[in-house]
Amino acid sequence: MNYRHAFHAGNHADVLKHLVLARIFALLARKDAPLAYLDSHAGVGLYDLTGEQATRTGEWEQGIGRLWPLAEVPPPVADYLAFVRGLNPDGRLRFYPGSPELARRATRPQDRLHLNEKHPDDGRLLKANMADDDRVAVHLGEGWHVPRALMPTAEKRVVLLIDPPFEQADELSRCVDALKEALGRMRQTVGVIWYPIKAIRQLRRFHQALAGCGAPKLLQVELYVHPTDDPDRLNGSGLAIANPPWGLEDELRTVLPWLATQLAQSAGGWELNWLIEEQPAVETQPATVPKAGERSAAPASSRPGQPARTARGDKPAPASKASAGPDRVPKAGQRSGTPSAGSKRNGRANKPGASRGKPTRG
Repeated sequence: MNYRHAFHAGNHADVLKHLVLARIFALLARKDAPLAYLDSHAGVGLYDLTGEQATRTGEWEQGIGRLWPLAEVPPPVADYLAFVRGLNPDGRLRFYPGSPELARRATRPQDRLHLNEKHPDDGRLLKANMADDDRVAVHLGEGWHVPRALMPTAEKRVVLLIDPPFEQADELSRCVDALKEALGRMRQTVGVIWYPIKAIRQLRRFHQALAGCGAPKLLQVELYVHPTDDPDRLNGSGLAIANPPWGLEDELRTVLPWLATQLAQSAGGWELNWLIEEQPAVETQPATVPKAGERSAAPASSRPGQPARTARGDKPAPASKASAGPDRVPKAGQRSGTPSAGSKRNGRANKPGASRGKPTRG
């Protein structure tokens, strides 16, 4: 494992990931019930942007470095920046919080944190950085085993961040497997997968796999800083969020266009899409036996006075000839009015809603 996040700390991908993570904690904090935060690939937790690794790439200058001097920002961005400013009280941007440090600052006394880092050197630094907080447990195992090893938790609410280094070709599929494992153990897990945007074909297969992961609902959030025409470049990054807290979608719909404009390098853009929409509760009513001479009631799923809808969308289902008009008694030798074999069952398609931002030049 050669990946070291210090080279990339504070870049545009970190800004998106940590801004959204901060908002998830803020929205979940509206309820007093404790939560657990699990981080599968935690890193060291805190980064010095003046250090050798960060200055060698300078990626942070095109990320947090662009937002740091701004006097006016959207409220959700201001809340995220408050965590960064808390590490730099003299007003000079030097230290940047990784996901563990941001989670430590964003969570409450009743919450617990489980941070996992496989790299031995980074694991030791992570333990040192978290040593003063007795809510934090640091693990030095395989990140892919975190859902199996640590779930279910004593807390009923869980935020799980899956953020691997993406050094291996199969890590996108392993992200989906890890999310499935977590959801199988705790159905309402707020599972967050961070992923790079490079090869579009590979990304589409990833989206398809996510759409079949079985989450109750799953939100796709993407931010682009370049056109998606170069698979060898980090064109942007995305987050797949299972069970996002209520209110997050509305906040991101406001923040993402602003963020795409601020962080665009050659051409910025954004996308917000439900890969899995939450299914509305189906109203049911107990079956009743009609009295003599009384017709049975219409099915509970039908709306009185409205035509049934087809599985393909909003076109009314055509009535079959046998069922059209008043009730009739078939004549001798005539078949009763039965729908043809080719008729479709009534229902309604679940079409994911999507929002996409137009490219902006940086």
